[in-house]
Amino acid sequence: MSAPLPIKVLICDDHPLVREGIRAVVETFDHIRVVGAVRSALAALELAEAEHPDVVLMDINLPEISGLDAIELFRERLPRTRLLMLSMHDNREYISTAVLHGAAGYILKDVPPAEIISAIEAVAANGSYFSSGVTEALLEKGQKQSAIVPLTTREQAVLLLLAQGQSNKDVAGELDISVRTVETHRKNIKKKLGIGTTAGLTRYVIDHGLMAGD
Repeated sequence: MSAPLPIKVLICDDHPLVREGIRAVVETFDHIRVVGAVRSALAALELAEAEHPDVVLMDINLPEISGLDAIELFRERLPRTRLLMLSMHDNREYISTAVLHGAAGYILKDVPPAEIISAIEAVAANGSYFSSGVTEALLEKGQKQSAIVPLTTREQAVLLLLAQGQSNKDVAGELDISVRTVETHRKNIKKKLGIGTTAGLTRYVIDHGLMAGD
């Protein structure tokens, strides 16, 4: 019986020490092969289109375009490649945005080397992986993980105003944005939450304790 193919990994981080440090860790494992280590998301995308890695380990804060913006480019061009985000920040909005855009995992840069390997293995096997600090950030304020919906800060603001019965025009005036922008946010919010009516949005806000003063 032939041995399984190694997991092909591409590393993308603009800090040489971090990039090479991760490469050094990963390359000590026979079942993982590093196909490249680059400093920008655009370079990663170009190399990935040639190498077709199983997993891209990508920093969030990158030059040119951010890792978060790059997720969507990867999803469009290389839908089979799994994205594992690397960050120094356990920022809840970063994490939610990464997941919403299609990342399979999110790990902090200070995790032990063994955890990086576990994360690579998990996402390569079509699973997901979040390091412990990330899970804690998602569960802060005592929310259940299932109740977390990755809305951006602006979308949350729009949602609260809509739930209070305000019209698109009212919301636009309150947030100093165009009515068209409000309509776009409204459409995205309904799609993310799977809710089609304003009454449903209001019920969601009440059920999840999102009204001001809760």
